[in-house]
Parts: sequence; C-alpha cells; structure tokens
Amino acid sequence: MTSQIDLAAAARNHLPADVADTWVSLLRPGIRLITADGGDGPSVGYLGGEPELPDDLAWPVWEGHGPLSFIASVDCAELPRVVTEMGLPVDGRLLFFHFDGRYDDGEAMVFASDPGSQAGTRVVYVPAGQACAERATPEGIEPYKRVWLASRVVSTAPSYDHPVLHEAFGAGFSQVAEPEHPLRRRRFRSALSPGEGPLHQIGGYAWPVQGDVEYEVAQAALGGSVDWRDPALTSEASRWVLLAQFDSDDNATMMWGDVGMLYWLIRPDDLAARRFDRAMFTWQCC
Repeated sequence: MTSQIDLAAAARNHLPADVADTWVSLLRPGIRLITADGGDGPSVGYLGGEPELPDDLAWPVWEGHGPLSFIASVDCAELPRVVTEMGLPVDGRLLFFHFDGRYDDGEAMVFASDPGSQAGTRVVYVPAGQACAERATPEGIEPYKRVWLASRVVSTAPSYDHPVLHEAFGAGFSQVAEPEHPLRRRRFRSALSPGEGPLHQIGGYAWPVQGDVEYEVAQAALGGSVDWRDPALTSEASRWVLLAQFDSDDNATMMWGDVGMLYWLIRPDDLAARRFDRAMFTWQCC
C-alpha cells in the first residue's frame, strides 16, 4: 500500500472533505516485509527454508492429512517499534505453517468456509530466550526457497467493504442503501495502489485479492453457515485484525493458487494474551 501521505492525498483529491477526514482517521500502520538485500535495514526474518524450532516442539501436522509446510519466521525484536502500537510482541519469534496441498497433491485444502480445515494452518510463537535449532523438513514436502526479509513501516487503509467503514459511516455505507458511496467510486479505489509486490505484511489492514478477508474469517468463527446479510457476521468480522499476510513470491517459489495471498487474522484480546493458536486463516487468489 502507498505511504500515509499518499493515502491522505488520495482521500483529499477524490472524496468530499468530511468523508476524507473520517476515512483518513481510520488508517493503520502496518509493517511491510521486503527482500532484505534491498538496502532497507537488517533482516527481520525469512520466508521458506528450514525453521528454527524448540527441541520440545513437534513439527506441525494436520491430523489425518500430513505435515504442514513452513512459510515464514519473523523476529519480533527486529521489527520497527510500531509493534507496540499494533499490540504485537516486542520480542520472540512468530512462525507460520500451512498445509499447501503439496503433500497430498491438493486432495485436502484449507478454506475458511470449512472451519474444521483450520487445523491445516498454525501460528507458533517462540518466546525470547528459548533454545532452538534448525529442523529438517519432514519427508514428503520440499521446503520453499529461503528469502531473507527486511521491513519498513507503511500506512494501510480499510478495504472496499471493511467493517470499520460500516461503523464509521453508518447505515449510509450499506451497498443496498447507497451503492455509489464516495468510498466505492472507481476513481478513488483506483488511486489506492498497493505499490509493487510481493505484499508480505505484519499488522495493519489486509490487502485482499478479492473480498474483505474479515468476513471470511468471521464465517469460520461462527461455524461457516451465517448468511452474508446477517448483522451478526459484520459484528463478528469487526472483532478480527490482520496478524500477517504472505503473498505469492517467485523468489521463494511460493504460489498460492493463481497469484494468491495467505492471511492470518486474530482477535485483539488473543493478540494481547499471545494466544496465537487462536489465529484463523483464509486465502484468496485471482
């Protein structure tokens, strides 16, 4: 996503003043993860390769299906200090695992519409000071290519139908009530360029490939059978924030469907309590 100045400028250029003021007030900081050799600072983690795990931690497995693939490791102590504002840990490491279909040739997949499949993803938090060693990838899956990551702070904006927009703009934001709300007009949406990818990110608002990911995760949290027009869905969606997203990345040989994105979301109270096992997952592709 573009910088906060650019986002604010887009709002001032394309929106009525009162709408722009409210929208700009909703912007959140995020941490973009970029290739470390780009000169943007020290490494904060890596994609792919083989992870460092505590000796007493078994490699994550989806029971009945097989081992999960290792996606990324992020060293929270090396992230910009904005992590405190975002509620993220200031030390320790976050590791992300996902059953990506390579172990069983795509026979089993993880979908938010199937809450039981959430067992096919895992977020592991390793506290600072815990002894770890590099762990070999289980037989049957190939590790993704290692890509070292640096970071920079970016400003992020709520997506097309994000729950915070309904809360901030009230019933007038409903597509039924006003499908041509200024925030939905093409010229404004086109001005919100995400910049060059891959769009790996910690915190902030998600960059959805399709619809808002908060509603997909809310569906899973509510059992997967809630009507999309049910107010309970919007209420539940408002309880989730982005923990991390990992884009398709040629350098890491990662491709999620058709140039898709992986997303992990978490409730703020679980984030504060470091209950990362309660994070939920969805993914989207073109």
